Amino acid sequence: MRKLMLKMDISMDGLCAEADPDGKQDWLFSTADDESNAWEVAFIKNAGFHAMGHKTYRDMASYWPVSTNMFAAPMNSIPKVIFTRSGLDADDAKIAPRAVEAARAHPKDKQIPNDDIVRSWTHPRVAKGDMADEVAKLKRDGVQDIIAYGGASFAQSLIELDLVDEYRFLIHPVILGAGLPIFTKVKSLMELDLVEERRFPKGSVAHVYKRKRR
Repeated sequence: MRKLMLKMDISMDGLCAEADPDGKQDWLFSTADDESNAWEVAFIKNAGFHAMGHKTYRDMASYWPVSTNMFAAPMNSIPKVIFTRSGLDADDAKIAPRAVEAARAHPKDKQIPNDDIVRSWTHPRVAKGDMADEVAKLKRDGVQDIIAYGGASFAQSLIELDLVDEYRFLIHPVILGAGLPIFTKVKSLMELDLVEERRFPKGSVAHVYKRKRR
């Protein structure tokens, strides 16, 4: 059975985004470096599914299809599953095509994706049912692991239901003071094993924890 890994970039004080109404996250990029990026790409490229909530999906569908970033290839080629009780609407299917149209008009630092890449964003798997049941189906359906991306709300829900088998945190050397935490809904003690720790040139540290299950 494959496992679900939660990938998160967090601050030293355990926040995944600022309390800024525009959701600015400049600190993610200013404290990343080639080595930390390579560490993330190394495990992302082996995933069987990218899992995310609706808002994160909309953000990613507008960016990754035309990106030339080193993360673009695995983000575009690997199947997506979107957790949303309301399902996707007609506008969701237009996000990636709109991004392609904009890239054609202003091609600097953009790629023009092929039809398979666009389809991977316009026709993702949609998980509309009970979250625990949907995750259980995903875990049974294949071998390659599932990588979940926050959104604080989506991460909080996965953690609250104790569905995460492995936490992959890139901890950035910043203190935000206020913002969006991810562990606020934990109801009882969760024991973890630290299985990997790596430091990177700009001061970020990777921590990988496996959930202890008795």
